[in-house]
Amino acid sequence: MDQLALLFALLLGAVVSVPVGERLRLPAPVLMTVFGIVLALLEFVPNVEVPPELILPLLLPPLLYAAVRRTSWRQFAANVRPILLLAVALVFVTTFCVAAVAHAIVPGLPLAAAVALGALVAPPDPVAATAVAGKLGLPRRLVSILEGEGLFNDVTAIVLYHVAVAAAVSGTFSPWSAGLDLVLSAVVAVAVGLVLGWATNKAMDLLGDPTLQVALTLLVPFAAYVLAEELHGSGVLGVLVTALFLVEYATDADDVMARLAGHTFWDIVDTLVTGVAFGLVGLELHNAVDTAAGHWGELLSWSAAVVGVVVFVRLAWLLPATWLTKRLHSERDVGEEIPLSWRETVVMWWSGMRGVASVALALAIPLETESGADFPARGEIVFMAFGVVLGTLLVQGLTLPWLVGKLGVRGDTGREKELERRLAVRAAKAAKRRLREIEDVEELPEDLSEQLMRRAFDMGVRISPDIADDERREAVRQRSKRLKRIRRIEQEMLSAARHEVLTARSEPGADPEVVDRVLRHLDVRSLR
Repeated sequence: MDQLALLFALLLGAVVSVPVGERLRLPAPVLMTVFGIVLALLEFVPNVEVPPELILPLLLPPLLYAAVRRTSWRQFAANVRPILLLAVALVFVTTFCVAAVAHAIVPGLPLAAAVALGALVAPPDPVAATAVAGKLGLPRRLVSILEGEGLFNDVTAIVLYHVAVAAAVSGTFSPWSAGLDLVLSAVVAVAVGLVLGWATNKAMDLLGDPTLQVALTLLVPFAAYVLAEELHGSGVLGVLVTALFLVEYATDADDVMARLAGHTFWDIVDTLVTGVAFGLVGLELHNAVDTAAGHWGELLSWSAAVVGVVVFVRLAWLLPATWLTKRLHSERDVGEEIPLSWRETVVMWWSGMRGVASVALALAIPLETESGADFPARGEIVFMAFGVVLGTLLVQGLTLPWLVGKLGVRGDTGREKELERRLAVRAAKAAKRRLREIEDVEELPEDLSEQLMRRAFDMGVRISPDIADDERREAVRQRSKRLKRIRRIEQEMLSAARHEVLTARSEPGADPEVVDRVLRHLDVRSLR
């Protein structure tokens, strides 16, 4: 098996792991990690050969961009306190606790290299956490905090990691210089993200075609990352700011095709890249085993110590941080989402799995220092990093569903239904308001006006049946039943039309481009 065949195997595994995981009630990232481990144990599977400098630019931009599409700037602003306590403060605390322990127990490990190890294992993986937590019916506020933490802790950890690696490579370290670099890195990344987001938004309007717009969104995350890095900023923060800008400002309510195509496309990208990334986690077992040859006992004990620090520092920090957030929380912070009980805090603690970011950072450690010597203890750092990733991902990932069930932590479906009901009422009122505006400038027959007004009401009832009384709900149900029958028959008619057009495609003299154009019109009609 060569490298290309291995890539295809991982892509296939990424697709298959989703339905298999749903059937087995196991997270797809965990299954892909196990799949990678199995591949790594097969003798005919080659070692993965990806240049360290390409790991971060290839994996992180699409994963971050896909994750940001599920959130918004206002959601982050509302949760800024809990997110900063987790994403910034906890990453710093974890980094330095791991560095202190690793520096003490690993002979000859320089402090800068120990800090690099702490930084790369500090951030919980947003993909793993949301992929696991999102399937368990957890309260939306917990998922929101995990998403926000996962996005912003990568930024904090990667900046710390770059400072530590630079110190280990050069052999010198200046706190003032490092602090200035942190600030400049953030400023440059934010500027790049805002400019690129604005330019992309304008380009979207010029392109017009949904296919071209979606293609542009694929290029934008990589462009943001590379451009920010070239200007000595944080590539991850550049991607984050660009994505948040586009989510906030690049949405046209009437651009239905582009929105549907974009969601579908990025769901596919997220599934494939996530699967490949977690498959690589398992495949790197080859290198970890080679590193451990001859001193398994020491490396396993060091890894266990680092795993213990990572897991228990998170718990030790979350308990007081959650208490402090509750104390600071006031009635006016209506948008802020915080854990409401110790059970939810425990679930947040156990959701702190490490994954793609930690693996990518470990593999991206340079092979040599500026003097030409080997990077200090690189093999040991990579082994311990994989120990943390595999330990947290497999143990916590596999037991989180059981823990959630035991603690009885469930989403507030009543609150979600109430929010859905309010949005349905707002949607129906907006439709009626627009109808009245049209009636002011156009003469509509009375029967047509009544029919359109009824449709505006039906629009809200279909979203949330609770907004109608029993009599109206029954009337809407009967109309909906009739409409479904009409749509079913119309879909069968459209299906017959599509079959006929496709048959014409293979006839002599048929122009495939014209046939595809007609078929697209029928498909759009079917969608409507």
